[in-house]
Amino acid sequence: MPTFHEVLFPLDVALGASGGPERATEIVATATGREERNTRRADSRRRFDAGMGVKTFAALHEVLVFFEERRGRLHGFRWRDRLDHSSAPPGTLLAPGDQTLGTGDGTTRVFQLAKTYGALHAPYVRAIAKPVAGSVRVAVAGGEKAAGTFACDASTGLVTFLPGHAPPAGARVSAGFLFDVPVRFDTDFLEVDLSAFAAGAIPRIPVVEIRP
Repeated sequence: MPTFHEVLFPLDVALGASGGPERATEIVATATGREERNTRRADSRRRFDAGMGVKTFAALHEVLVFFEERRGRLHGFRWRDRLDHSSAPPGTLLAPGDQTLGTGDGTTRVFQLAKTYGALHAPYVRAIAKPVAGSVRVAVAGGEKAAGTFACDASTGLVTFLPGHAPPAGARVSAGFLFDVPVRFDTDFLEVDLSAFAAGAIPRIPVVEIRP
């Protein structure tokens, strides 16, 4: 049965990979020349090619071992997106006020980590399910909370305030964090031509985002 392995894809390879978010937009041209545009899913889906990050035989063998342990497409795993893996903008240290998780009501104690893209026209809120353990900082009404007042599940991204620490009504709940992307291999065949690789050819190792 497919499962999710809480293990990070080889970091040195992932940081040299190519890829990014993909949308599913349907476009229909009308007789007047105008377009009707609609999206088939609310969330983007990230795709990467790990082959771009493989520079040595040792790295290639490391990926092969990782591929076999995941049984190809069967089991999911963590992927570090070098462009987008922090609640803060690139080059900025994360802070507990980076991202809004919700507003307290005095009783709710569980909040999902999330990252918002954009602000003016159509902000996109992305749920974050795979935070990096130990990286999550939380604030309520602008004040950072001590570690003993909340817990964050690194496998789901759920922040739970301990009894007696539920955010008061009207208080902004926010967080700063590092995170990974839940993915799987998008192939069951890892095709490698060693002679071509030695000559500089790049193997294709497709990876696609999943819902864990």
